[in-house]
Amino acid sequence: MDLAALHTFRVAACDLNGQMRGKRVPPSYADKLDSGAVRMPFSALNVDLWGADIEGSPLVFETGDADGVLRPTERGPVPMPWLTTPTALVSMCLYDDHGTPFAGDPRHALAAVLSRYAQRGWKVVAATELEFTLLDSSDAQPKPPHNPVTGRRLRGEAVLSMAEMDAFDAFFTELYDGCTEMGIPAQTAISESGIGQFEINLNHQDAMRCADDTWLFKALTRGLARKHGFTATFMAKPYADDAGNGMHVHFSVLDDQGRNVFDNGGREGTEILRSAVAGCLAAMPGSTLIFAPHGNSYTRLVPGAHAPTGAAWAYENRTAAIRIPGGAPAARRIEHRVAGGDINPYLMLAAVLGAALIGIEDGLQPPPPITGNAYEIEGLLQLAGDWDSAISAFETDPIIARIFSEDLIRNMVMTKRQESARFADMDPDSHWLSYLESV
Repeated sequence: MDLAALHTFRVAACDLNGQMRGKRVPPSYADKLDSGAVRMPFSALNVDLWGADIEGSPLVFETGDADGVLRPTERGPVPMPWLTTPTALVSMCLYDDHGTPFAGDPRHALAAVLSRYAQRGWKVVAATELEFTLLDSSDAQPKPPHNPVTGRRLRGEAVLSMAEMDAFDAFFTELYDGCTEMGIPAQTAISESGIGQFEINLNHQDAMRCADDTWLFKALTRGLARKHGFTATFMAKPYADDAGNGMHVHFSVLDDQGRNVFDNGGREGTEILRSAVAGCLAAMPGSTLIFAPHGNSYTRLVPGAHAPTGAAWAYENRTAAIRIPGGAPAARRIEHRVAGGDINPYLMLAAVLGAALIGIEDGLQPPPPITGNAYEIEGLLQLAGDWDSAISAFETDPIIARIFSEDLIRNMVMTKRQESARFADMDPDSHWLSYLESV
């Protein structure tokens, strides 16, 4: 894509909440991005949900709110089909003036985990399943959108309904076209169990590219929904009495010969797979804040709501937090089913893949796989039960300290405590407006 031919283009990095923070720049910057022509305060990636500085953060007054250097990622420029003026987005990462990655940058956190796999000669392949809800946000409370064909509001569940998919054909056609333009490997789309809820799966690919595309897909979906006169949200729970939005991730690990290290030729998988599962289970209490980063997230994490609350694993069982799908042994993989749609994809993948690697490094063994309904099994290791407990667990968990840097843990904890305090002072009926298109 020829950036120099555009009127302007965007450069942006990902903050802790998954929001884009950056600048609009003229085409003269196209040849200067690699040299560090764009600078931005380190604190910009560690602001709260509304974009406010974190009170007491060492990144602000204590250090003079110093600048870092934005440099382009290997993802390269992508078009922004939701805008009327042709333009592009260049995803960036933040460094200091000496070229050291900024520890508070979520993309660097994932890169650090993937480098540990690379040291073993391994490559992680991952895919995400993204659920989102289309709604009408023009009133005091969210409402189902109007069916573009009938003009009437959607009512009731429409699981795998082709009629509902076809009613929103103009939106989904443009969404698939946008994915093609941006190089996002969108696969199947379905109507899900919630009112106005849909799911699109992205194809398996390099784990960093998977995170990049998940981040970009969320921006594309929200932007195109606005063009079509409704709102798309990845909130974990848009309606208190309806299905929540999840984001499952599938991953496998390839050795330097391209062989799947989880494949033993059979259904059960290798010892490496079981150790990876054990690591993921052990990390779940401390990782809850990554999988459920907002107050609204915890209205989704309730028993019996297709959102796991206990750390269990199983073969071909969607009630378990960790599912080993069936199919050809060469495609043996782990499906991690805990995260909500409101996550930061870089932090989510870092937490999942970091935990799996710790399980492999330590030779951990999981308990026996469960059978039946995981919600009815007593004695399971539990995820943190509420937002404040999750913040505290993330701050002190020794597994988390092996996955994320001390600086990122501190920044995340300070950010979430500030958000929790601010939400406590707000009318609960208005909380949804803060989450609607920001997560």
